[in-house]
Parts: sequence; structure tokens; C-alpha cells
Amino acid sequence: MSPRPKRLRRISNPPIISGFKPYGGSASDNPAGSVFLHYEEYEVLRLCDFKMLNHNQASVIMDISRPTFTRIYAGARAKIAEALVTGKQIIIEGGKIYFDSEWHACLSCGCFFNQPDKIEKPVICPLCGSNKIDHCAEAPEPEIDFHPHCDDQCICMRCGYEKPHVPGNPCKYEQCPECGTHLVRKDMLEKRNK
Repeated sequence: MSPRPKRLRRISNPPIISGFKPYGGSASDNPAGSVFLHYEEYEVLRLCDFKMLNHNQASVIMDISRPTFTRIYAGARAKIAEALVTGKQIIIEGGKIYFDSEWHACLSCGCFFNQPDKIEKPVICPLCGSNKIDHCAEAPEPEIDFHPHCDDQCICMRCGYEKPHVPGNPCKYEQCPECGTHLVRKDMLEKRNK
């Protein structure tokens, strides 16, 4: 029985670099070799560790399941650790991915067309052949309400000010704009009072 085919992973943009090389030490100290980081592994690190999204939010952006996202994330971190510990270079390439398409407009005929390959920029309009091409504004990553049923509130115990709780942002780090007291989670306060 053949394995189940992998679902393509959505990548917002290719990385601005194609890898890293170790610095320092002598060539005889470093074992020869490279660690290959796939584009989807780069993207999970970008979304989780750089943009600070949780796994559920990032998996929605990449159009994959959360468990798959977590497996890719664990593999990417293991590869980065291997490269750092053994002194191997990191090469970013390949993987089962597709890029969000960039859109362009022809200033001669008014045609809108997309460019699936983000690395190569279009030089002519596919409809009229003109080289007068303008890049349309890039669409931002989708804003998705990840907790539509979350009715938690952050509350000030001194003055009673309330605001909706933002998942991933602890209430204890929020301050009341009216009196400056640190907020607490309303449902935790109710559990304590029972």
C-alpha cells in the first residue's frame, strides 16, 4: 500500500536568504555536511518564533492541520539544533509547498495577472506583451478570529474595568487604563470565589 500523499503547505514568501554558514573555528574541527531546511520548516519557524503565533493560528495560515504543523515545527527545531551543535551549514530549499500568488497589473491593457513563482519577477504582460507592469499591493496574511466562542474577560479588581481577554496574552501583564492596577482573568476570579 502506498503512503498517503502529503498536502501542499502554503508559504507566504520565500526566505530572503538561502542559508547560513558557520563562522569561526577551523575547517578541520567542523565535519563536512549541510542541514537542509525545507521551505515549510522555515515558514513554521517564522510564524511561531518570529511572529509569535500559536500552533493553531499558524496551521490555519499554512492550510495544514495543527498536528502536522507541530510535527514540522519539531523537525525544524531539531535540524537547527543539529546545525548549531555540529557546525554544519544550513541550506533552505525544497519541500511540498506553494507560494501565495503575487498580483500584477499591466499599465497598457489593464490586465491583472498573478505570478505564482515569487522568485522570478514578470517582465512582460501575458496578454499584450507590454513591459509596463505595476506590482499590486501584497495582500496581508489572513486575519482569522481563532477564538470566536471565547467570552473570557480581563477585569480590574480595584475599579471593575473589563476588557475582552486576548488569547496568548496573559491578563497579569495588562494594566487597567483607569487606575493602573494589573488585570486578572474574570473566570479565574469566579472560580476562586466559589
